[in-house]
Amino acid sequence: MHPRLGALAALRLTDPEAKVAATRATFAGLCQQPLDLRALRTGDDEGGVPGRPERPLRVSATAVGKRSPFTPEGRAALIHSICHIEFNAINLALDAAWRFDGMPEDFYRDWLRVADEEAQHFTLLHDHLQAMGHRYGDFTGHDGLWSMCEKTRDDIVARMALVPRTLEARGLDATPLIQAKLRRVNTPDALAACAILDIILRDEIGHVAVGNRWYRWLCERDGLDPIAHYRVLYRRHEAPRLKAPFNLEARALAGFTDEELGALQQP
Repeated sequence: MHPRLGALAALRLTDPEAKVAATRATFAGLCQQPLDLRALRTGDDEGGVPGRPERPLRVSATAVGKRSPFTPEGRAALIHSICHIEFNAINLALDAAWRFDGMPEDFYRDWLRVADEEAQHFTLLHDHLQAMGHRYGDFTGHDGLWSMCEKTRDDIVARMALVPRTLEARGLDATPLIQAKLRRVNTPDALAACAILDIILRDEIGHVAVGNRWYRWLCERDGLDPIAHYRVLYRRHEAPRLKAPFNLEARALAGFTDEELGALQQP
């Protein structure tokens, strides 16, 4: 099977463990031979996208329950919320690898690698959640990440601008704050979660860098100014407002320019 069709097959799966296994197998099968770059999209291939389990119950972001890390139940809810983000991130990366015809080979390899790493993150978090006496689906989750995926389904430039380098970049800012709270809790499960978040933060810097790379490549291809066009896309698709504090070091490592980092700090 063509790796991009493998990505679509994994994307359609509803069972989380099956999706993880199929995602990892698709990436493992992506040998170093040249990738067939023929167009693969058909008029009826949107069916079943994305595959998701019946639980967690999906609610609005404001309706998600409190997730204080200072109680065992609150910590479980917090880990579940991150687990839900990673499950959606698997779908996002698979969708990027499958959806967009006409890109260079490295684009598909990048996003299949990202999907594989997101699958690893989900597994680490789900194993930890189960050690805490819960499973994925035990708490509610919201659809913020996938909603932006839907908004940008027909515009690859907007997808690269607003998913990896906007929504996922917010994770670079949030992770150290979450870790600081967990270290204050200082229980074995809280410290174990911190260690998992270290791995996720390291990898997510690379994922945001992939988004930055391909956003700039597309802007150059299409004769667009990356900073000016980002503002257009941000308004057009009603992206969430970026809020301080920002993890400027991680964002710099992920490829944001000095001009972009400076703009974040303007009132």
